[in-house]
Amino acid sequence: MKAPLTIERNASLRDCNTFGIDVCAHALLRVTDPTQLATVRNEPELAAMPRLVLGGGSNVLLTGDFSGLVLLMANRGIALEGEDEQAVYVRAAAGENWHEFVLWTLDQGLAGLENLALIPGSVGAAPVQNIGAYGAEVRDCLHSLTLFDFDTGSIRRFSNAECAFGYRDSVFKRQLKNRAVILDVTFALPKRWQPNTGYADVAAELAARGIAQPTPRQICDAIIAIRQRKLPDPARLGNAGSFFKNPAVSDAQKQALAVRFPQLVSYAQEDGSHKLAAGWLVDQAGWKGKIEGRAGVSETQALVLVNRGGASGQEIAQLAQAIAADVQAKFGVALEAEPLII
Repeated sequence: MKAPLTIERNASLRDCNTFGIDVCAHALLRVTDPTQLATVRNEPELAAMPRLVLGGGSNVLLTGDFSGLVLLMANRGIALEGEDEQAVYVRAAAGENWHEFVLWTLDQGLAGLENLALIPGSVGAAPVQNIGAYGAEVRDCLHSLTLFDFDTGSIRRFSNAECAFGYRDSVFKRQLKNRAVILDVTFALPKRWQPNTGYADVAAELAARGIAQPTPRQICDAIIAIRQRKLPDPARLGNAGSFFKNPAVSDAQKQALAVRFPQLVSYAQEDGSHKLAAGWLVDQAGWKGKIEGRAGVSETQALVLVNRGGASGQEIAQLAQAIAADVQAKFGVALEAEPLII
């Protein structure tokens, strides 16, 4: 049985993006069932529209009204799919809240996602961005996912390898952008769990709590506390988390920068390159806590751009451009935005 197709016209997107940008979509569909996507594909008017898929809206900057169809993923459901010697398999619908899903897995005694606690957004959006924090990425535990392919009208299963994950990247940001709609994600949560506490902030938080051998829940609680101290709550101050990726540079460029800037923060990569801490670059360029009209930079985390109240997407985009220009001028390093700018 097909789910009803209720199209909202000139729909506000203010509550559909964590920046709280007040723009509209020409048409919006709250997707609760995959059959709705097949119906959209077969409706000439809807099929001809530009498409934008939204989950929690935590990785997008809307700079104006969207003239096409917004597909807002609102399907729900979490289920245990089985287990083997290595892992327990859990499937979650794309519209599930990511943080609530992480807590659900821990409530079931399942570990593996605790380092990704309190990241805003939905389960379906997590693979698109390959979300990551504190030494973990979603690809570490992702087994497979199901998607609807608008080109073929078929539902397909993608393995971890087929997602072509990279640093805050996947095939869904490139070849399959707005062509594929992720319906659900299956995670392989390890039975032989090892704590991931290599990040200094995490180790320090656990030490402050007197915890030497943490459980998954204790790591989760520590990371929640760290994020709450460092990052503004989008419900109170509009933002999309870290706005810039950590830029990668060659070893030669890193060494040259370290001579000029001895306090340079960098992370060696397996291929010999180095990732520079984008937050440190932005801070050193003088932008941390800076206010530009109705937009600004967080006082506690230089990577976070904020909507101070009533800012347009254009204002935030212009702020990002000014920051990137200053970092380029000071360090000769190009910054790339994490959110999708539309």
